[in-house]
Amino acid sequence: MGNQSFQGQVAVVTGAGGRLCSVIARDLAKKGCRVVLLDRSSQALEPVSAGIQEDGGTCLCLACDVTDEPAMQSVADQVQKTFGPCRFLINGAGGNNNKAITSITQFHQEELSGHKPEGMTGLFDLDINVIESVIKTNTIGTFVPSRIFGKQMAAAGGGSILNFASMNSYRPLTKVLAYAMSKAAVVNMTQWLATYLAPAKIRVNAIAPGFFINERSRMILGTPEEGLTARGTNVMNHTPAGRFGNPEDLLGCVAWLLDDQAASYVTGITVPVDGGFLAHSGI
Repeated sequence: MGNQSFQGQVAVVTGAGGRLCSVIARDLAKKGCRVVLLDRSSQALEPVSAGIQEDGGTCLCLACDVTDEPAMQSVADQVQKTFGPCRFLINGAGGNNNKAITSITQFHQEELSGHKPEGMTGLFDLDINVIESVIKTNTIGTFVPSRIFGKQMAAAGGGSILNFASMNSYRPLTKVLAYAMSKAAVVNMTQWLATYLAPAKIRVNAIAPGFFINERSRMILGTPEEGLTARGTNVMNHTPAGRFGNPEDLLGCVAWLLDDQAASYVTGITVPVDGGFLAHSGI
């Protein structure tokens, strides 16, 4: 069922083939949006598109690298031609790379020797090209769609942009240096864009999801069903809600921040959706 804020509006969702954004995209379609599904892999969009159509919704699937500005401009032109101007942009594309993750949380003297334990990866072992790739995906991959669709929104009289931050945006979690620094940048970018685009009647906000299970996090955290790793247990001990997040836990916050009636005076903020993780001091 739609409502006045969403009915007939055009919503562009990057990273729409992922676990979180696929659910967000389907919910926006249920609310009456015409949803543009963007992902690097067109194959990842097929089940999302099928679900939206099954619900009676309308969507358009486009494969695109969000860091490629000419390609993204081509996508924006196609969106304009097919549906009209974008009203809502969800910058959900992003992620990490296993090769950008250390296996240790602090410096070990063995890092300076040629006799490190097998499997040990420290700061000095990380590949700069992989680090750059993660940073580019999360920062430039948010900036490029925001600039291109922001211009489209400005020409049409306004809109709302929603970025994806992280628990790492507030303080860096151990082992994930590149991901942490890039997600901190997303919060800063959100505030900058909110200030700059306000005269164009464009609001810019972000959500910071807590710990949700996907293929990569399963390797690091484990699962309640299959057993938690030591890191996963630590996360649970610091999450007052006592569980990992489900994609549906994001929907209310996303709808509120996008809705120009409910959140017309809200811009430049980042909202944690984390089961209380940030609120828990650990003491």
